[in-house]
Amino acid sequence: MARIISRLPDVPLPPLRDRIQPGVRVLFVGINPGVRSSLTGHHFAGFSNRFWRLLVDARLVPEPIPFTDDDRLPEWGYGITNLIRRPTPGIDTLRPEEYVAGRARLRAKILRYRPSVVALVGVTVFRAMFPARRGSVTLGLQEERIGDSAVFVLPNPSGRNANFTYAEMLAAFRKLRRYVQCVIVYISTLIAS
Repeated sequence: MARIISRLPDVPLPPLRDRIQPGVRVLFVGINPGVRSSLTGHHFAGFSNRFWRLLVDARLVPEPIPFTDDDRLPEWGYGITNLIRRPTPGIDTLRPEEYVAGRARLRAKILRYRPSVVALVGVTVFRAMFPARRGSVTLGLQEERIGDSAVFVLPNPSGRNANFTYAEMLAAFRKLRRYVQCVIVYISTLIAS
């Protein structure tokens, strides 16, 4: 289906709706929606995408949820959005001005909702968000911040991503869970003081 859509450049694909509510603790950010996500109206809907399985296996959510239940993420303090709203079969057709506009729009969202952690899903998202950063990017917590929000890099869970094994992806998602738990304990301690 992606090949058919990619040959029809005049066919606009619908953007995805964010799943963000006030009180969000972790905001997951993808680069942009894929064709299947656009057509289904749900985030990380690609057949080979492992995002939802990683959430369960890392114990970030207490039960298995399919991509069609992405609107349940706020139940656990999570939100989900994309850097660039325009759906495409791949990132090769994204334009430089879309990255610039996407950075501004995402920054405004983050400053509005004030999540404790912004989890950039993919090193590509991190590089797009922080284009001045040079050198290698490791998974996990970064020095950069957006407002008061910590920045955490996760591997891209797409089946097209051959850079990380499932075990490496799972280790990164588990690291996020541990970090979030530490943040919650720290905030609870401050409130109790």
